[in-house]
Amino acid sequence: MTKITFYKWDNVFYGFSENGHTGYGESGDDVLCAALSAMTMLIINTIEVSYASDVDYTIDEKTTDIRLIAHGALPDYESDERKRFAVSGLIQAYYYQLNDMIEDYYDYLDVDVVEELI
Repeated sequence: MTKITFYKWDNVFYGFSENGHTGYGESGDDVLCAALSAMTMLIINTIEVSYASDVDYTIDEKTTDIRLIAHGALPDYESDERKRFAVSGLIQAYYYQLNDMIEDYYDYLDVDVVEELI
């Protein structure tokens, strides 16, 4: 199972961590794992390139654990309100997408939200 924990502060999504393999398919052929990886890379590239905002992330190649923190979603780090809204909105959209996916893949995904500043 993959556990995805989203980070919020003052009701603003600003990051997430993903831990564990989904177990939906064999390693290398797990379409659910591939979907999570593709969505995560879309978020990283969109924040860095399209929004020109810093994103701190680590990807452990062996465990596939991922941690992403986009301080640009928070007012203490980014003065442009539109950019903050875009960065946070993208991460929040991922949260909602995963919650939709849980309906079909509840044995393979777990999604949680914590209200803390990292």
